[in-house]
Amino acid sequence: MANSAGSKKRARQAIKRRAHNGSLRSMVRTYLKKVDAAIEAGNKEEAQTTFVAAISQLDKATNKGIYHKNKAARHKSRLSAKIKALA
Repeated sequence: MANSAGSKKRARQAIKRRAHNGSLRSMVRTYLKKVDAAIEAGNKEEAQTTFVAAISQLDKATNKGIYHKNKAARHKSRLSAKIKALA
């Protein structure tokens, strides 16, 4: 356990930050699952609209440092390819 006042404060901040980052990560995963569900259903219009929303959330999380930029790009690329394949 932390001993000094400064290290105790850092420990408290780390707990809060971890909870906040976890909620953001969970929200992005939910958006990605909505896109996958629309793709599985074969609904191209819904997949496209949910894809745009998911991209927005993914980019926001990436800018905050929750996701690495290459991971975000990989998700966007794969989802885009799946939507284009629906035709």
